[in-house]
Amino acid sequence: MDAFTLGVVSSLLATALTVAGGWAFSMRSRQWPIALLSRLTGLGVRRVLARQRLASQELEAELARARWVRVLAGRGNELTRDGFTAVWENAGRGLDSVQVLLPDADLGPDSWLARREGEMRRVDFGFAPGLLAEQVHINAAYISEIARHRPNVSLRFYDLPNVHRVIVTDDVAFLTIYQHAEHGRNSPCLIARRPGLMYDYALLLFTTAWEHGRPVD
Repeated sequence: MDAFTLGVVSSLLATALTVAGGWAFSMRSRQWPIALLSRLTGLGVRRVLARQRLASQELEAELARARWVRVLAGRGNELTRDGFTAVWENAGRGLDSVQVLLPDADLGPDSWLARREGEMRRVDFGFAPGLLAEQVHINAAYISEIARHRPNVSLRFYDLPNVHRVIVTDDVAFLTIYQHAEHGRNSPCLIARRPGLMYDYALLLFTTAWEHGRPVD
């Protein structure tokens, strides 16, 4: 697992460079250089948004028409909100499968989740020790209950650095790079279309974590 973790952290460097490159331009001119770079290199990044929450409406629309959905979340609060309503409704109809990865909240104070909680406590005093793990447990219980009624919904837990959110459908990937000591919703979000290297990277990141994840007991 240590080698795998190191590989994941190292591979995030390429994504971070893409984000940094996008931020080198003004708000008005930021998107066209990214689109041009993606076209020339095959990266497939369509947009880089300053904050994850700015992608909420686009994400909701993409989820509503997806054939399958993959989610790697930092704690999973949004899984219980309106943006994912279409996913849980469609899971009983036309959606082929939904796979969700949440942090393993049962690993104690030395876990990656606990480290992330310590970072967040510097900017949000409401993060009492154990609060993040409690939120993950609640969201995991929510997904587990849905999975009881929807056999094409599955949940696993990961023990990896809590440094990104990945949501991938059969057509698009939303990749958030968490900033140090900052809420995920305030961190930059890349939107990449299929086909493209960044889409493939996001899907590979999820798939590798899924294969190493712990199934629900």
